Amino acid sequence: MSATEPDERRAASRQMWERAAAGWGSRADRVRNWGMPVSVAMIDGLGLQPGQRVLELAAGPGDTGFMAAELIRPGGTLLSSDGAEAMLEVARGRAAQAGIDNVEFAQLELEWIDLPAASVDAVLCRWGIMLIVDPEAAAREIRRILRSGGRAAFAVWDSPARNPWATIPSQVMVELGHADPPDPTGPGMFRLAGDGALRELLENAGFEDVVVAPVELAREYTEVGGYIDETIELSPMMGSSFRELADDDQREIIARITQAAKPFTAADGSVKLPGQSLVAIASA
Repeated sequence: MSATEPDERRAASRQMWERAAAGWGSRADRVRNWGMPVSVAMIDGLGLQPGQRVLELAAGPGDTGFMAAELIRPGGTLLSSDGAEAMLEVARGRAAQAGIDNVEFAQLELEWIDLPAASVDAVLCRWGIMLIVDPEAAAREIRRILRSGGRAAFAVWDSPARNPWATIPSQVMVELGHADPPDPTGPGMFRLAGDGALRELLENAGFEDVVVAPVELAREYTEVGGYIDETIELSPMMGSSFRELADDDQREIIARITQAAKPFTAADGSVKLPGQSLVAIASA
């Protein structure tokens, strides 16, 4: 690996999420709804109190943090952050729509969080830390900015076998030669899915009382086309690859995904795909 490659990866990732923000904005309500079991587990684990300052990292549309904002009234403030400015614009709009006024917004990177040490009471990071170049640096930074006794809640995806909603499209793309097989050691959805990987990451960063628990969720659609359309919009890598392909290649991908989703398709054509996340609660 060249000295510049990590920075090139970071720049490419930021551009990818800037482009994906519009799709995440248009489907933010659905993301909030199917992700709710995970958000609830994270919020419950923090034990938030009025007057606290809470930071959400990799917030995307911001809805998990917005749940926290309600619990820290009066006197509390949510700092909603993301590495992509376009995602912050989505979150600003959703906060305004929901009438949430105890929230600030900042463009922050997980690996170097531009905040003073011991400056927040709690941190939320849902489905972000496994996607970055250096999760170890991010975990240390989160520990640094937490006040003594503060708590952090992290969510990562569990094993591929427990998340067919994600693996079906990616396997089809790989099988047809439109994507490379994922690197299990690099940034990716399942990087921290291994037994004990998330706990080890947090304990090595100085966190204490780390508790990791699985949380089930489901993604439901009235028909398989809705599942495919949502995947193309929300997955930056698949979306960009799919849109560049010829019509015949796109039709083949759709047919293959439709066939692979049949075990999760009911007689009326509706689709229910299971998923499982890991949620960690840890103390500073």
